[in-house]
Amino acid sequence: METGAHGRHEHAYLVAVESDEQDSLWSVEDSLSELEALASTAGADVVGTMIQRLHHPDVATYIGKGRAQELGDLEKQLGFDLVIFDDELSPSQQRNLEKMLNARVIDRTALILDIFAQHARTREGRLQVELAQLEYRLPRLTGRGVAFSQQAGGTRSAGAAGVGGAIGVRGPGETKLEMDRRRIRSRIADLREDIENVREQRSLHRRQRAAQAIPVVAIVGYTNAGKSTLFNALTESQVIAGDKLFATLDPITRHQMLPGNQEVLYTDTVGFIQKLPAKLIAAFRATLEEVIDADLLLEVVDASHENAIEQSETVNDVLHDLQIGEKPRVTALNKIDLLDEPSELDLSLYPNAVPVSALKHVGLGALREKIAQVLADSMEMVQVTIPYEKSELVELFHRRGRVVLEEHRAEGTFLTGRIPRTLEGYYAPYLEF
Repeated sequence: METGAHGRHEHAYLVAVESDEQDSLWSVEDSLSELEALASTAGADVVGTMIQRLHHPDVATYIGKGRAQELGDLEKQLGFDLVIFDDELSPSQQRNLEKMLNARVIDRTALILDIFAQHARTREGRLQVELAQLEYRLPRLTGRGVAFSQQAGGTRSAGAAGVGGAIGVRGPGETKLEMDRRRIRSRIADLREDIENVREQRSLHRRQRAAQAIPVVAIVGYTNAGKSTLFNALTESQVIAGDKLFATLDPITRHQMLPGNQEVLYTDTVGFIQKLPAKLIAAFRATLEEVIDADLLLEVVDASHENAIEQSETVNDVLHDLQIGEKPRVTALNKIDLLDEPSELDLSLYPNAVPVSALKHVGLGALREKIAQVLADSMEMVQVTIPYEKSELVELFHRRGRVVLEEHRAEGTFLTGRIPRTLEGYYAPYLEF
């Protein structure tokens, strides 16, 4: 893909810091390797990498003045025009580095936002990406609005997400970068209002689905683990799936049958990644609520990846941040067709694990059986009458359960439906026998 302002690939140099302050399962080498994959996905040609080991990152330049000067010498030798740091830089660190280098400087956060900008296909996705971009760029705009516009190769249509522009500055928010702070804050407020409307619309759709008492299975996992390929295999669909990071941004839901003629709704969702920007999680809350309100999580793990365990732990961390880490889960250990000895997989490392190859359609029957079993074990059909002063329990039933019948009676709200077994204690006093 052509990404530069003059229709060429940008040449990028990657920088990572290993410090005593870091607390991660990932080695700095593995994280840097992933950054290289992200840069390639964005359209950059990586010409070199650097690892700096420090007790703690330098306040002014992140890597220290000496290494920054060394980076400047390398720029003259290698001719790169973009430097990408594996961690988020402060606005002052970014400005200081760009003063020392004859190259643009961005960080992992800007890079991920750029990839999201390229892949946002729907209005909802573009709104969420633009919000995240503007909130990230706002503190970095002081005295730099014109520079950003020049780097991006001039203004472009906000609807042409990811078309043209330099890595880290393109996307739905690109033309907004010349605004003053007041206008940007106004745009952010408008975006939040639009996204809130999206949330309400999605919430309405979920309530309509819930009224049918059909369980929802949200497919989650690390980016490029094969979620969309598995979604296609399970639902006989043809959504976009490919060997690239963050191919899916917008949730897609399809109806299918499980063994025993049980109906189910599968939802394909955005992939996770280590160091996922907090602003991106917040901006994509409307999308992630599809995961939060699901009955079961189907985690897809790339069993062939050397960092499979670390990737799964990263997914767990995000799920716990969303307060859904304890939700019923099935694990699809995907891409076993790439393993020399699939039988040697340690299934005990993952909850309710089933080895599969989504691409080769191997193990899908066993996976469907496991999903049906875990769903059956996790939900209970109940009839309850909730006093009107306990309306929060009615709302909880709608949000976490599946309402089949609702009637307003003299003594309270009568509900028939399925609830997770973990919520039985809340409704025990109101059960109808």
